[in-house]
Amino acid sequence: MPKEKLLNRPSHINRFFKLDEYGTTVKTEIISGITTFIASVYLLAVVPGMLSDAGMPHSSALAAVIIATAFSTILMGLYANFPVVVAPGLGLSAFFAYTICGPMGLSWQTALGAVFVSGIVFMILTVTRVRQLIIDSVPECLKISIGVGIGLFIAFIGFKNAGVIVSDPSNFVGLGNLKSPEVALFFIGLVLSSLLFSKQIKGGLLISILVTTVIGMFMGITKVPAGLGDIVGLVPPIPKETFGQLDIKGVFEYGIFAVIFTITIVDMFDNIGTLIGVSRKAKLIGADGKIKNLDKALICDSIATTVGAVLGTSTATTYIESATGVSEGGRTGLSAVTTGLLYLITLFFAPFFLMIPTQATAPVLVIVGILMLSDVAMINFADFTEALPSFLTILLMPLTFSIAQGIAFGFISYSVIKVLTGKGKEVHPVMYLLTVCFIIHFLV
Repeated sequence: MPKEKLLNRPSHINRFFKLDEYGTTVKTEIISGITTFIASVYLLAVVPGMLSDAGMPHSSALAAVIIATAFSTILMGLYANFPVVVAPGLGLSAFFAYTICGPMGLSWQTALGAVFVSGIVFMILTVTRVRQLIIDSVPECLKISIGVGIGLFIAFIGFKNAGVIVSDPSNFVGLGNLKSPEVALFFIGLVLSSLLFSKQIKGGLLISILVTTVIGMFMGITKVPAGLGDIVGLVPPIPKETFGQLDIKGVFEYGIFAVIFTITIVDMFDNIGTLIGVSRKAKLIGADGKIKNLDKALICDSIATTVGAVLGTSTATTYIESATGVSEGGRTGLSAVTTGLLYLITLFFAPFFLMIPTQATAPVLVIVGILMLSDVAMINFADFTEALPSFLTILLMPLTFSIAQGIAFGFISYSVIKVLTGKGKEVHPVMYLLTVCFIIHFLV
């Protein structure tokens, strides 16, 4: 075979992930995966702490979160060819620790059982294509609004993590201490990341995170490693104290239908919202309005939740921080596989990766939020029956600090206003069913 043709033949990686079809390269996908990893690795400092508050041994909880995240994200990349990270959700972990294992008084073993059962429900809804039907029933204005709302939500999280926005007893939210070193580091990172991104420098967001982390060392914010122990720290590769400890029988003895219903509804629409938002940003939505490989992505999510429950974690969900990697050009599962492999490495270097301060990743979240706002121009605000639900979806995601809550208000308002204005035929029957489900969710 001529040398020229040999060189032009696609590699196994290229063919498997269909890089040419998606208009991307191995280098771009790897940079995307690294960026997503760095933007989301903070979850290793947050989620295990919540699970520990629920009564789980912290070291086993950390190992479970790492393994579940690595497995789920690699599965998403290999099977669904989708550029997202899948890990135990922050909101659902808080619900797990501070509601199910808090006021409700359930043990963490029973709570894991509830997560497992909800994962089975996800699987049934996916295999029967109910979840796919739900997504297809969502009107275009709400699909756009979900992406825009997620953008505002991401930016809000960035400002919150940086300390620029803080809680305020009189105004609910207010400005933080702009004179603090932490906020100063955030603005340094924001200027740097904005400059690199506007210059269209490949890996600019990743570079800004790393440089800001180093600057943080000189400002006394980033922990300077004092020895090898601050860099290398092996956590148990098998979470022995949580593995297989779920109590499924206890779930039915407690009769916690409301808990399982809440987990199912919140996780399903957190996932749907994130997948729609990230897919639109990555241009993975076809001309027919459908997301490529969505059915496979939803199956991966279902498997992730059940496997996570067995390992000892709360409900798995796709992370909106995946949009940071997409902003670097990530379009395929190679990005997700890269992210998943990096999470496996954290089993040996968890202290090193936990050195990255939130002030270094927060600017990236703000930039991604800006980029996701661009689609707002596609909403027909001249039609108030579309403007109102779109507005509520966009606004209430950051205000309620929940993707699912924003979607709920958008769905309910869309169905109601269409009916009241005589346009009820424009509403898909599934939308009416979802509206009823969300109303029940709010009332239960």
